[in-house]
Amino acid sequence: MELKRLFLTGLVLVAGFSIPCLAQQKADWWLTTSDQTTLLSKQPAITFGSNTQSDLPVITIDPSKKYQSVDGFGFALTGGSAQLMIGMPADERKKLIQELFGHTENGIGISYLRLSIGSSDLNDHTFSYDDLPDGQTDVKLEHFTLKEDEKDVIPVLKEILAVNPKIKILGSPWSAPLWMKSNNNIQGGRLKDEYYSVYARYFVKYIEGMRAHGINIDAITVQNEPFNNGNTPSMQFFAKEELNFIKNNLGPAFKSAGIKTKIILYDHNCDAPEYPISIMTDPEANKYIDGSGYHLYAGPITALTKTHEAFPNRNVYFTEMMVTNRGEFNVSNPVDRIMIGATRNWSRNVILWNLAADQNNKPHTDNGGCPSCQGAITIQDNKVGRNVGYYTMAHVSKFVPAGSVRIESNVPDGLSNVAFETPEGKTVLIVSNKGNATQHFAISYKGKVADVTMKEKSAATFVW
Repeated sequence: MELKRLFLTGLVLVAGFSIPCLAQQKADWWLTTSDQTTLLSKQPAITFGSNTQSDLPVITIDPSKKYQSVDGFGFALTGGSAQLMIGMPADERKKLIQELFGHTENGIGISYLRLSIGSSDLNDHTFSYDDLPDGQTDVKLEHFTLKEDEKDVIPVLKEILAVNPKIKILGSPWSAPLWMKSNNNIQGGRLKDEYYSVYARYFVKYIEGMRAHGINIDAITVQNEPFNNGNTPSMQFFAKEELNFIKNNLGPAFKSAGIKTKIILYDHNCDAPEYPISIMTDPEANKYIDGSGYHLYAGPITALTKTHEAFPNRNVYFTEMMVTNRGEFNVSNPVDRIMIGATRNWSRNVILWNLAADQNNKPHTDNGGCPSCQGAITIQDNKVGRNVGYYTMAHVSKFVPAGSVRIESNVPDGLSNVAFETPEGKTVLIVSNKGNATQHFAISYKGKVADVTMKEKSAATFVW
């Protein structure tokens, strides 16, 4: 009787030790459907056993085959996001931060953030950390100040760090200070040759200034969207220029200052992997480089794998993609295209654009801001709405912590997926059913199978 009880609870005693009995192992799972009747809702557990319908498609997990480690999953904490959050009542903001960054039952465990170094196009005004009247320069950076970020970004970050002190932070500039630029304009232009060394020290001062606030910048990208000259702010930074800057200025400046912050190349679309590859080909530049960052507004996600295969000892990151409802709440598409697509192509993280906006997709800059950039959450009159970007991220961030490792899983037709092993030894499988019909399939793990039914246009996360 005692043996039967242990068997039913999933344990069997062997030589005085308890071991899990996979025949009775269950997997918990959470589902989000396009009709929004189910939003990251826990479903009745499925059980791994020896029987399944022979004609079902099967997702087979092989934990013996391991790929890249995970740094984290999250959003861009733009100046606009921080402005909206700092404007909330303190108790409401505290609840929101606990939900976004905590690991309580309703927390989604965001573990990675991207900041703009200076303003981005999702600020309500433009600024750098060294703004001067026309005609003036400051090569010693004596006027450098983080005062604009001290109004909202830094206070919000400190509250986030109180909930998750291990969160990783990436900084990305949209533009250098105007006096360093070829056109003396916040939009477009290039970094003047004579200011390369000054701009390298600008990055150093930013990292040191944030550290003085108790904020560690884990990584920076050299330039957000270096081909883009149409955003406000923006600045073009072509491959030969970025190579020169890293090799002769930024890398040596970091080394001289003892800065360990990672340097990530490129930070633009998947249509030009030749950009980061050409820079990493230079051995002197390469020694300062941690990896390459990608967006997905153009080009195939497989560009990440192309970069990984060219330089397997350098990392790949997914640093930006916008996810919006666009008239239909279909979480299966971005889960497939972004969350699964990036991680199956070697990315160590996924960052979505952007965390928060109001009901009118504000704030953003004029004449080159983004009026269509919906936040993952909408903050309106201190009330929080959760959009498709929130659930896209939550299906991964809640269950796959930093330090997890991607493991092998096959991809049957119509069942895009990716699998991870967490530091606690759990297996996590994310599945997207983008089709217009319910999918019946099986999950196979160590010779045992579990049958699953997923509605059309839905995403699911399985944990065991």
